[in-house]
Amino acid sequence: MGMNKNTVLAWATFIMILVGLGLIGLGAFRYDEVAGWGFASVGIGFFAIAWVFNALKGRV
Repeated sequence: MGMNKNTVLAWATFIMILVGLGLIGLGAFRYDEVAGWGFASVGIGFFAIAWVFNALKGRV
């Protein structure tokens, strides 16, 4: 299975979306105090980086 640069970016985007959803889920359902806000904001940051990876597909 040969993976080119676009395939690697697609997998990285997919994995970062999953991790972002997990972090937002932890912030929403597991931690009710201030730590939940931190988990949720880091999850949103993962979404932003995944968006950049998605935008780079085909350009690198």
